[in-house]
Amino acid sequence: MQFFFENWLELTGVISGLLCVWLLIKEHVLTFPIGMLYASVTVFVVARALLYADVVLNLYYVLMNAYGWYYWVYGGKQLRASQGELLPQRLARSTLIRLLAITLIGSIIMGFYFARYTQADMAYVDSLTTIASFVAMWMSARKLLSSWVAWFVIDVVQIGLYIVKGMNANPGLFLYAGLYGVYLLMAVWGWLQWRKRMAE
Repeated sequence: MQFFFENWLELTGVISGLLCVWLLIKEHVLTFPIGMLYASVTVFVVARALLYADVVLNLYYVLMNAYGWYYWVYGGKQLRASQGELLPQRLARSTLIRLLAITLIGSIIMGFYFARYTQADMAYVDSLTTIASFVAMWMSARKLLSSWVAWFVIDVVQIGLYIVKGMNANPGLFLYAGLYGVYLLMAVWGWLQWRKRMAE
């Protein structure tokens, strides 16, 4: 019980994170305000663990959740006009190539900066998951089916990152490793649900 009292912030992040992804799978717009809560809490959790790229990532999540909220409610007008509602979309191959290039180059640049100029731990791995998550969050905000594939890959890496950091510095990060384990399963579920919606 003491573990939970000592790690209440991590628990708040885990609960709001699970709710956020569940609402995303269900295509419910409340995913975005809950996502803003999750990201705000997580900024403090990862800052204590010296995962500075994750701090930047979660600040970005706050902004992208605001964007996604707006886009799902007011954006995508041409798609709404043809479909009546904003359904999940496929990602163009040319866009995929650009997004992969952004992820690779951005990860190298951010990793170099954090490794050289900060006390960041695991700077390149942390930067890879951060830049990939920037891209995946944009994809989710645009309601792109392949966002779930991106989240699946990111979740696998994040699980390892949080386990290593949990063993070395902050046992509360084991809660986040567990959260990303659930996210992994939810990414599969989300992909199946959105693909089914596209086929309707």
